[in-house]
Amino acid sequence: MKQNFLLLTLSIFSFSISNAQILTGFETSWSDDFREWTIFTDNGEEEEEGNLAMRWQQQMDWSEWDYRIGESTGSIKLKFKNDPSIWEVRGDNEIITMRMKWNNDVNEWTISDGSKKLTLKAPYNNNLNDWKIDGDKNGVFEMYMEWEDDPRNWTIIDELNEEISLPFKMAVAFVGIFHSFPK
Repeated sequence: MKQNFLLLTLSIFSFSISNAQILTGFETSWSDDFREWTIFTDNGEEEEEGNLAMRWQQQMDWSEWDYRIGESTGSIKLKFKNDPSIWEVRGDNEIITMRMKWNNDVNEWTISDGSKKLTLKAPYNNNLNDWKIDGDKNGVFEMYMEWEDDPRNWTIIDELNEEISLPFKMAVAFVGIFHSFPK
């Protein structure tokens, strides 16, 4: 009984820690390569770095990625290899789906975990320098290139509600960044 209580307490504690992560930026690990990224976060007490990397770098396969931030790990991949309009993030016992809202239009995405849904938009059509969550009932999430038309460095304003998990935030950030850099 005591072990079960301890296990439950640790599970709740780790869940609350993972929800407290605030994304603050992304930056390519190498100035001329978009296959590896450094992720910057703030968990309220300290800044923490993570990484995002293409899984199959030698094959230049842009369809599968892995991330790690502290103890949180996950994967991001196309749901179907031949359909670039649907992606999935799997991490922290969650599955987040990212879908293009309109056929062949990367400017707007619906991101959902089955119970919560956010819409990510590039506010200026076909200008992928800036992205933001449409509406504010879940808080504010905006991201923009530090230098216009240079997708190597991103600043993120993450003021989403605490119930929006780290995998959910990774889905939001990944969609915007991925569709803004050359492949």
